Amino acid sequence: MTLMKFNHSPMFSGLVDNFLGKELGGLMDSNSGFSSPAVNIKENKDGFMLEIAAPGFQKDQFKLSLDHNVLTVSAENKQETEKTEGKYTRREFSYGSFRRSFTLPETIQAEKIDAEYQYGVLMVNLPKKDEAKVKAVKEISVR
Repeated sequence: MTLMKFNHSPMFSGLVDNFLGKELGGLMDSNSGFSSPAVNIKENKDGFMLEIAAPGFQKDQFKLSLDHNVLTVSAENKQETEKTEGKYTRREFSYGSFRRSFTLPETIQAEKIDAEYQYGVLMVNLPKKDEAKVKAVKEISVR
């Protein structure tokens, strides 16, 4: 028996990445085969906003937890359908889940973190502590 080394073609690899990454909305990681939602992190003067693209879930399927400044967001979706027609039965299972963790800065007010799920996007509001907010420029008059 002869063992042959498999050379990955850059053209084929790019094709797979483009198909799995772009056609599926960026949810599929071509290296692991597991799904991971796309995340936007926005900062404004009052805090941060995490936008997690997670279509197909219901708001009660999300779990958010905070432990030692690490915010973990996870969701799990299980579905089972069965259809019987005459002598034939068709059974389908569907399962989807993800888990993402984010290390938060010390400037976040942990007790005021809240989340909202709308139109397939989970939005997590991370407000800053008052001392961390950018203060307006103060004009000082000369006497």
